[in-house]
Amino acid sequence: MDDHLRYSGRGEAEQRAALEAIIRSSPLLMEVLDGIRQDGLPDPLLVAGAIYNLVWNRLTGRPDRTGINDIDVVYFDGSDLSYEAEDRVIQRLDRRFAGLPLPVQVRNQARVHLWFPQKFGVPFTPLVSSAEMLGRYASKTHAVGARLEADGRLTLVAPFGLDDIFSFRIVPNPVLMNKPAHEAKGARAKSVWPELTVVPWEDDGSR
Repeated sequence: MDDHLRYSGRGEAEQRAALEAIIRSSPLLMEVLDGIRQDGLPDPLLVAGAIYNLVWNRLTGRPDRTGINDIDVVYFDGSDLSYEAEDRVIQRLDRRFAGLPLPVQVRNQARVHLWFPQKFGVPFTPLVSSAEMLGRYASKTHAVGARLEADGRLTLVAPFGLDDIFSFRIVPNPVLMNKPAHEAKGARAKSVWPELTVVPWEDDGSR
């Protein structure tokens, strides 16, 4: 087996331990995780590309930031769904993370249903948590998040498990009709990490 696939097919506990070790060994991700913990954001998660791209970089020997354009952070605050409230959080965290080498993109998941249908042309039921959004990503492989708890524990959220990440396999998630996003992100990722397999949208089957 190719060395980059050394965690493919392993048990959930081993894969979670490997992911936690990779995240904890990244000063950049740990600074963001600690920063959002200190900020006190409600229901925060560092999500998606900054995590799974780092895994692919580490397992293929590439520099940590290869293919990573930004760091996505989400939170859930249903107390004020105005853009102005979200923008205040965005501006506050922009100042907190101004010295980082990558921008931190912050979004309130309680507001997604307000803009998603207009942007993507499909209905979107309101979410009840940050973690729920992971289950609606266009690709199951992208559905991963992390939170640093007050006691230092690292909570990992991965509704579809971690095997697709460690198997370098991008798998569609047809819960929403978001085929273009799956295909576009898959093609871009394949251009950076040729080790990847992008499963066609129609072939999702029972995954």
